[in-house]
Amino acid sequence: MPLLGIVPPTSPRQLGDVSFCRDHRLQWAYMSGAMAGGIASEAVVEAMARGGMLGIFGSAGLGLSRVDQAIHRIQQNVAGAAYGLNLIHSPGEPGLERAITDLYLQRGVRLIEASAFLDLTPNVVRFRLHGIHRGPDGRLVTPNRVIAKVSRVEVASKFLAPAPAKILSELVASGELTAEQAQLAEHVPVAQDITGEADSGGHTDNRPLVALLPTLLALRDRMMERHRYAEPLRVGAAGGISTPASAAAAFAMGAAYIVTGSVQQACVESGTSDLVRQMLAEAEQADCIMAPAADMFEMGVKLQVLKRGTMFAMRAAKLYELYRQYSGLDALPAADRINLEKTLFRIPLEEVWRQTQEYFTVRDPGQIARAEKDAKHKMALVFRWYLGQSSRWANLGEESRRLDYQIWCGPAMGAFNEWTRGTFLEEPRNRQVLTVGYNLLYGAAVTLRLQSLRCAGFPVTPELERIAPRPLSELSSMLHH
Repeated sequence: MPLLGIVPPTSPRQLGDVSFCRDHRLQWAYMSGAMAGGIASEAVVEAMARGGMLGIFGSAGLGLSRVDQAIHRIQQNVAGAAYGLNLIHSPGEPGLERAITDLYLQRGVRLIEASAFLDLTPNVVRFRLHGIHRGPDGRLVTPNRVIAKVSRVEVASKFLAPAPAKILSELVASGELTAEQAQLAEHVPVAQDITGEADSGGHTDNRPLVALLPTLLALRDRMMERHRYAEPLRVGAAGGISTPASAAAAFAMGAAYIVTGSVQQACVESGTSDLVRQMLAEAEQADCIMAPAADMFEMGVKLQVLKRGTMFAMRAAKLYELYRQYSGLDALPAADRINLEKTLFRIPLEEVWRQTQEYFTVRDPGQIARAEKDAKHKMALVFRWYLGQSSRWANLGEESRRLDYQIWCGPAMGAFNEWTRGTFLEEPRNRQVLTVGYNLLYGAAVTLRLQSLRCAGFPVTPELERIAPRPLSELSSMLHH
């Protein structure tokens, strides 16, 4: 028989960068992102760890005691396995960012996902360099790792470079680094791994992955050539990844690993409510919209949320419009004030301010002191009460507040629903993080092998390209064989 072509087998273990799996002690180049407010819950992190994947706990927006509880539980339940926690840039609350970093260092956390950073801060640098030293063989040892989630080249370049001299000198002066450690820091990047975050739920620049990822890969090569690191730099892909085709596309473009977010929130282990999971299961790709972000409200930063079934985006936009237009709460027109108290807050503004004071007295007392002197800042804190409560109401499944739910969501959710329609994964109760993750990896491997067949000249029919989800028990035995 004539030889028509050679198509080698494609295993999910071959997807991504083998060094990523080796360094993070994983079986698969697959990671779940840190959805804030504990949505990326302990249960998600633990399930991912047991399945040979990397899960990041969503600590953003949570208090120190709650984060400490999460660390204790995760370290108890998956001791020795890979896990990480989120460190979100908090320009409005620098004290909180520092306190969270201190907690991670005290508890022996070895990996963080740095997200929403507009620039490097001393906190992310000191976490990365904590304990840096040379081993007995002279090799550089950095016990702590940072995975930076970025969508802009200028931010990515800072993470892929050594820590700035200015920050290093500050850390040496404060006694948080030795002079020798500062010198060693010149030979390692702040983050060996960066995740290119394309159009996604939550904080996003709505970048298309097909444009963003190649740009970051080119940057990686330039930074590697410039700094001559001993260990390779790596770029992962996030945003829009929720089907075998999208996962395969990311790997085909050169992603070292893939990250999912919106679909993780729709899984039973996530820290949100069953009502939200049902709303997500009904979402289509166009059912997303940008809305003001609670953590960077005064800066005008926006994030992507679910539009279908909720009025949060419209109401949050109204708050930001009032914030820009007026100097403080006392300057609000009577009609607007009445509307806010009746429709959005459902309590008097004075009561909102009282609750806000209680919250920041524990979280960051400096915010209250600033608000007492700055009426504009006081108004921002009051408006942020609604933005913060809206995600809490969603996570708790507060039925009376359904129209105010803030649900972080990207187009990936709609694509996932379309792929799973008519299958067992259409039902929210059947969506588990390992079932979803294994199906995406298996489906990506099949998709890439079909492409190899196609390139070799073999006919690939539409029936072959329909890769239906499989039960976890079936996939687990196949993948681990």
